[in-house]
Amino acid sequence: MYGMAYDEVMQWFEKWDALAVAGDVEAMAYMALFPINAVTDGSATSWDRETFLEQMGAQVGGEVRMESTRTPHFISDDLVFVITDGTINGITVRYGDLLTRVGGEWKFQTMAQGGWA
Repeated sequence: MYGMAYDEVMQWFEKWDALAVAGDVEAMAYMALFPINAVTDGSATSWDRETFLEQMGAQVGGEVRMESTRTPHFISDDLVFVITDGTINGITVRYGDLLTRVGGEWKFQTMAQGGWA
């Protein structure tokens, strides 16, 4: 049912990951729909573009090795929650991202991950 959208979402994450490895948070910000929700254990905050650039800039780039398996869960044609199981520099991670389609493009809107409250 969501075959084409599935491919689009997976391609979106390929681009997102490449930008993260390159440390290009400016380009990553263009893939987002602000404000972004950042959710973790017992905490939820909203990030504007400036906060995103600051927070993500401190986390991405440099010597990064990422391996990920992503499982999209479509809520509708234009809304998908993606669970990622993977490793980043040998550390096991699990997190979820909500993407929404705006003007025909997928945009990052919410990230949820335990353990960084």
